[in-house]
Amino acid sequence: MRIIADLHIHTKYSRATSKDMTLPAISMWAKRKGINLVSTGDFTHPSHFKSIEEKLVPLGNGLLIEKGKEHSEDGVFFMLSTEVSNIYTQNGRVRKIHSLIFTPTLSSAGKINSTLSRLGNTGSDGRPIFGFSAKELLKIVMDADKDSMLVPAHAWTPWFSIFGSKSGFDSIEECFGDLSQHIYAIETGLSSNPRMNWRLSFLDRIALISNSDAHSPSKLGREANFFDCGMDYFEITRAIKEKDGKKFLFTVEFFPEEGKYHYDGHRECGVLFSPEETRKAGGKCPVCKGDVTIGVMSRVEELSDRPAGYVPDFFIPQRSIVPLQEIIAAVIGVGVTASAVKKEYLRLTDLGGNEFAVLLDMPEDELLKITHPKIAEGIVKVRKGELSISPGFDGEFGKIKIFGKAEAAGPAEPKQLGLF
Repeated sequence: MRIIADLHIHTKYSRATSKDMTLPAISMWAKRKGINLVSTGDFTHPSHFKSIEEKLVPLGNGLLIEKGKEHSEDGVFFMLSTEVSNIYTQNGRVRKIHSLIFTPTLSSAGKINSTLSRLGNTGSDGRPIFGFSAKELLKIVMDADKDSMLVPAHAWTPWFSIFGSKSGFDSIEECFGDLSQHIYAIETGLSSNPRMNWRLSFLDRIALISNSDAHSPSKLGREANFFDCGMDYFEITRAIKEKDGKKFLFTVEFFPEEGKYHYDGHRECGVLFSPEETRKAGGKCPVCKGDVTIGVMSRVEELSDRPAGYVPDFFIPQRSIVPLQEIIAAVIGVGVTASAVKKEYLRLTDLGGNEFAVLLDMPEDELLKITHPKIAEGIVKVRKGELSISPGFDGEFGKIKIFGKAEAAGPAEPKQLGLF
């Protein structure tokens, strides 16, 4: 069975998250995206955990589904997962580490919640903050259920991650010590992709997973994991732990340059640096003379022991995408939130079945039957990687250009396309 899994999202109970991020809306949007396994998100939050118990039913295989859809052949399945923030001091430095937790039962999730509620305020945010270490969090997760997993989230993000330049570590062992063998995977994050992580030999045993970290429904699936196995928590987590290339097929990735921490820089001064430029500048902003924010590419180069472009003997493949709404917006010449973009997106995903089918599977001649030639061309160009990107830095997303200046669609394009 082909499984498309997005295992890191947030709900309306997390800060800076859309009020539309409810379980029914998540299920509806997951189906439109082509996702058939999605995170519950935020199960540590008391109100959301109650909604999980009320709206979802356990299936006995470590997953859940919406009540009333237990026998549906095209239902969306849920995995109990959440994100936790640990802020603490270790080796004389403040560490800020975000971690994902996967667990197979409501009982084990309840045990985790019970322990965490005694150690902090789980009701203040869907992604709660605690003052103890990431290693201690791993102990709590393992004690709750031997089949639970902890995965370092967006592992390279400067401010809140295991390898982040501002508050992270230089290795898994430095963070988790004698429990490091229980870390089987990391989440690469939007500003990094597997190819970048292949440069670090100490990650060879680690599975590289990718998720959307969505804070609004339309962002679901901007990164995801493709499996070929039973729709079963234990089969899926086993495929991850064992890096089983027959069951863990590939990840779908943002172009990492589009991520908002790919390169270095100082957003307030408009300074964007490559790693080499940062070294030449001594890590200082030439405008204000303050420190630039060191991004993901620089940290990968700092910790890597292999050259750029290195490919290990065994790896889980990756495929890169630009979200369909961004492609449509580039053709029309308007923002991604414009009504014309939404209208064409809904029409195209209805005709094509879902977004992943349109972006990854549909042949060009079939695309031409259901959408404007320019949109079909944009989809094909993205598949081939024929695009240019101004890298993201210091919290600002990169800017993608699918079409060159000579063929860029202007603001008047909607009328010319005759579709909108």
